[in-house]
Amino acid sequence: MGFRLPSIKRASFAANQASSKAVEVPKGYLAVYVGEKMKRFVIPISCLTHPSFQDLLRQAEEEFGYDHPMGGLTIPCSEDVFQNITSHLNRL
Repeated sequence: MGFRLPSIKRASFAANQASSKAVEVPKGYLAVYVGEKMKRFVIPISCLTHPSFQDLLRQAEEEFGYDHPMGGLTIPCSEDVFQNITSHLNRL
């Protein structure tokens, strides 16, 4: 059983790997890669200021520094944890 987050968009990395530069990110959003399969999520930049998302950014900095393997921001957590955090942010 799945659910859809209204302002968080997900795209499979495998589907977009070859054309990742062609995939547009709307103004006011940021693409991040999450989980073992590096799923691509497009999140509103307003998420960046929330303390729980700031924790994810600190974890990304500790693990990857500024050298992210996907070429974009990689968040080192499971998809479930990421979706839980971002769905909570959508309710605020």
